Amino acid sequence: MGFPITAGMPAGFTGALPARADAVVIGGGVIGVMTAWHLAKRGLQVVLCEKGRVAGEQSSRNWGWVRQQGRDAAELPIMIEASGMWESLAEEAGADLGFRRTGVLYVANTDKDRADHEAFLELAKGHQLDTRLLSPAEVLEMLPGASANWPRGLKGGLFTASDGRAEPWVAVPALARAVERMGVTVIEDCAVRSLDIAAGRVAGVVTEKGRVACDAVVLAGGAWSSMFLRNHGVAIPQLSVISTVAQTVPMPEIFPGCAVDGHFAFRRRLDGGYSIAHGDYQELYVGPDAVRNFFAYLPEYLKNPFATPLRPAAPRGFPDAWGTPRRWGDGASPFEATRVLDPRPSMKSLASVQASFAEAFPGLGRPKIATAWAGMIDTMPDVVPIVDHVAVLPGLTLATGMSGHGFGIGPAMGRVVADLVTGHPVGHDLTRFRMARFGGRAD
Repeated sequence: MGFPITAGMPAGFTGALPARADAVVIGGGVIGVMTAWHLAKRGLQVVLCEKGRVAGEQSSRNWGWVRQQGRDAAELPIMIEASGMWESLAEEAGADLGFRRTGVLYVANTDKDRADHEAFLELAKGHQLDTRLLSPAEVLEMLPGASANWPRGLKGGLFTASDGRAEPWVAVPALARAVERMGVTVIEDCAVRSLDIAAGRVAGVVTEKGRVACDAVVLAGGAWSSMFLRNHGVAIPQLSVISTVAQTVPMPEIFPGCAVDGHFAFRRRLDGGYSIAHGDYQELYVGPDAVRNFFAYLPEYLKNPFATPLRPAAPRGFPDAWGTPRRWGDGASPFEATRVLDPRPSMKSLASVQASFAEAFPGLGRPKIATAWAGMIDTMPDVVPIVDHVAVLPGLTLATGMSGHGFGIGPAMGRVVADLVTGHPVGHDLTRFRMARFGGRAD
């Protein structure tokens, strides 16, 4: 299977909803699955509820990169832990997840790119990463057949050989099947409508299939997390941008790993083709949350406004659509109305990617697209996730806003969240990930 998971696919996880569990995880993406994995390892009885399909949204629609390179300073230690975990995950899951340690290459088009690479190199040195700066000649040597007249300039590159890649639509469902074998109840087509609150703290969840009593809930709902919280009077400044990706037909290998500049990105796939995308382009549909959080996002948006064009209105069923309900109590929820977010891909942006690819590799020419898709990346104003207890809802732990960083870091972030839930030492400084940095607003 070389394409993302959709709502049209039959349910593969059909466990029976128990009356009680130690913990309920909301969301069957990589963060939710790996949180359930680590909670189960700690001996907890866990239920994982997914409104649609496991990995149906961004967890099967991402680029498939497993990178330490370019991470936020607070994320990097957790990502280094995750990088080590990927080595053993396939054996533990009993499946080939597509993980290959083939390196990540950032190509510098401008002097600013080069300066950014130099800044990260200093951070990498502090963590003993094998990251190194490349000259323009070294970049061309690493990419056989690349044009010396690299489109829009070539100032060098940044390369981390220990970084890797995996196949998202294979990896996350395989990990979920392993979680099920560990005793976790995984249920698709089971939207959690709301929390059950008693005596001021979480006492369970109300799902479309019934109630589950529990003392701990993890919200790892991706693009839907903000909406779930708002129904309980809690606001976070979360938005989602749409990113388009395509799968090419099989092509000669020009680079075994992942590479990107400001205009196009590509990753070698196990099927012999490449996953390709624009290096720095997303779309944002404007809805109530986008208007409400306009000033929070303005500084980041102004850094490169042309990279994120604004669309006038989110399509029906999107989390930030004007007609999407913000409050519903314990009744039917918006999560049941849209089982899997399946945005329309931007073929215009892909045409630009194909043209850039052909300029960079003239011997190969314009890559032929086998299929294309889009996904919604849940993000925060500072492009750093929230991983924290929700103080006003004791018993609820939030892990959202992965900002396009979630797939690779998922194995270790799941471990961090599990330790937050169980009160074990996390082993990392989570100050950067706290909700309070946004003021801890409640509606």
